[in-house]
Amino acid sequence: MVVLVVALLSSQWFRLSGSASKEATELTTIVKKGEFKVKVTATGELQAKRSEKIRGPQGMRTLGIWQTNILDMVPEGTVVAAGDYVASLDKTELTNKMRDAQTEIDKILTQLEQAKIDTAIELRGIRDQLVNLQFQRKEKELQLEQSRFEPQSVIQQARLDLERTDRDYQQLLQRLQLTKEKSDARISEINASLRQNQDRFNRLSELSSEFTVMAPKTGMVIYARSWNGKVGPGSQVQAWDPIVAELPDLSDMVSKTYVNEVDISRVKKGQDVKIKIDAFPDQTYTGKVIQVANIGEQLKDYDAKVFEILIQLNENDSIMRPAMTTSNEIITYIYPDVLSIPLEAIQTDSISFVYKKQDGKIVRQEVITGDSNNDEVIIAHGLAEGDEVFLTIPKNADQLPFVPLPPDVKAKIRQEQEAARKKREAEALARSKQIPDENIRTDDGGGGGFIIIN
Repeated sequence: MVVLVVALLSSQWFRLSGSASKEATELTTIVKKGEFKVKVTATGELQAKRSEKIRGPQGMRTLGIWQTNILDMVPEGTVVAAGDYVASLDKTELTNKMRDAQTEIDKILTQLEQAKIDTAIELRGIRDQLVNLQFQRKEKELQLEQSRFEPQSVIQQARLDLERTDRDYQQLLQRLQLTKEKSDARISEINASLRQNQDRFNRLSELSSEFTVMAPKTGMVIYARSWNGKVGPGSQVQAWDPIVAELPDLSDMVSKTYVNEVDISRVKKGQDVKIKIDAFPDQTYTGKVIQVANIGEQLKDYDAKVFEILIQLNENDSIMRPAMTTSNEIITYIYPDVLSIPLEAIQTDSISFVYKKQDGKIVRQEVITGDSNNDEVIIAHGLAEGDEVFLTIPKNADQLPFVPLPPDVKAKIRQEQEAARKKREAEALARSKQIPDENIRTDDGGGGGFIIIN
């Protein structure tokens, strides 16, 4: 009895299994007719179209301070008014430079004082020598006067002594003048060095006040993003890019996304976009492509080149925040009334064909395909609405009869497709020209985090 039950169950299982296997290998679908959307989908990130940068100290680089750390910062999302506190930066290096500058100033002041004393002593010595020479000259004049009754050689010697004294006096006067000029130049040099160091100290003092960062206007604080991630407490602020945070204009948002190089030719300015925010999947928004990059770039962790796309959101919602992830469906074209089938039904072997049921039999029907999206492809010729085609390859596929399309029909359809393509391109160009050119700069802080969906 037990053996009989097992045998019956086994028989039933093999029957059902065989039926399911047969059903699985003969999946079919019906050719449908209707609206067909060609679209490119990609994940993006919300950004404010315009934002006010909150910057740290502007003059760090000129003073030899190349970076500093953020010690404290208001939480991201804090609403601040103009002049409110935003962040404080580490002043350690600044304080050290101020101390060094003050030490140099003190050193220069000492040098200046010493130079003045040395100059005074040297000039006083020269002046004393001048006074002494004046006395000597009077003595030489007296000796010359007294020697007028002496022999001519004595008179000549007295005259030479007087001339020598006059020459020494004139040389000493010149020395006095040169010493003054030399001392003035030395003191001017020291004063210039003093002014330079005092100016540096003053600029360091002024820069010190900028290490406490205040909001330039009212808004919501959003942390900036750098090449190595989001800026926050403990992050470094670089001298050449001292952006600490931003105050975005939340009333005007865009979604920045990247499109694979394979799909970029389809994307044009002016195309409509359906947008969803991942954090609020029940909400749907509309947008329009306003900027398409002309040059591709290599994003981190991606092998293929991608192109940056900016999508303007038509609606404004209080739930929107910068850096929120968006799912963007770019509608590149809408065909109002065409035939279409799933991509899985199309077979390719130098030509395109499908496996179709016809008069109770299965044939290999040649078809001409058109545009496609992620799921389906347009059938320009070769099928009719309601035809049943296979999604999987049937048994004995190589032995099935092949139904070709007439060459003249194929040529005519290709011409019609080319004419329609040119018309679509002209329409896209006209639509693109209606979008004003805007040079919108975007900062992604290193390009990580975007998912490209073909």
